[in-house]
Amino acid sequence: MSQLEGAGTPENLALPLKVYWQPGCSSCLKTKEFLLDNGIEFESVNVLEDENGFKDLQALGVRLVPIAARGPVWANGAVFRDVAKVAGFEYGDHKMLPPEKIKDKVLMILDAAGRYLAQIPDDKLDVVLPGRPRSYRQLVYHVFDIPKVFLDRVEHDAPYTYEALKSILPDDMTTKDDLLAYGRDNRERFIAWWNRDGTATDFTQPGKVYYGDVSLHEVLERTGWHSGQHTRQIILMLREKLGIEPDSPLQDSDFEGLPLPKNVWDNERSFEEQSYSAAAETRDTAKTG
Repeated sequence: MSQLEGAGTPENLALPLKVYWQPGCSSCLKTKEFLLDNGIEFESVNVLEDENGFKDLQALGVRLVPIAARGPVWANGAVFRDVAKVAGFEYGDHKMLPPEKIKDKVLMILDAAGRYLAQIPDDKLDVVLPGRPRSYRQLVYHVFDIPKVFLDRVEHDAPYTYEALKSILPDDMTTKDDLLAYGRDNRERFIAWWNRDGTATDFTQPGKVYYGDVSLHEVLERTGWHSGQHTRQIILMLREKLGIEPDSPLQDSDFEGLPLPKNVWDNERSFEEQSYSAAAETRDTAKTG
């Protein structure tokens, strides 16, 4: 959720606008690009490298990114309506694909991520990405997990939390085959849900998610573009880090209609950097969440 009391007042608009983010975060990149596309200047704060930035977030009472803030007024970057209020400009929502079209994109993305995972050598799965402590294995798991968290919400009314989306694998998911099976199971579950309930679902209902007041249609769209953006990163990883040409790589046209960021990795940091660390984050060491 956001804290918008005082947004748009002259006093608040006089304060600097800051965006708190971390590399490789799809929502963080979208937030930065959204503000830049609307001609809004802001101070960019990478919380993985700026300890004061992380302390700022703690003072606001949050431990997640992206956050756009002016003093005590802040918005979760996943909701552009709220970000625009903090930034001080009018924003009209974009046109979304119909739910059935988004469903087809999600299935396509899950298929593709499975193909690419099969190409990653076992001894490379725990290599860490540039700019953040997330391994190749965790990145693929995250793609598979995003639709699963959506399904938990629509099938069981489970809480849709930031913590649920963290890319930390269960202790019993140790092999590539385990991860491939997880992806297949989530794909089968997704299409089974659609065939059973999808066409009868009211997508105008409240999404009931941690990041703000959005419709279920918006949550489904986010499921598509969020998993799609990270799949673009897997394609980049195969090519640039492992020297492997992806099996039937998805093209920009495949994602048409989903509001993906323009950049694949980040608009400030290069994917050519070395790994962030020797080991990926764990639930005990994660800085956000």
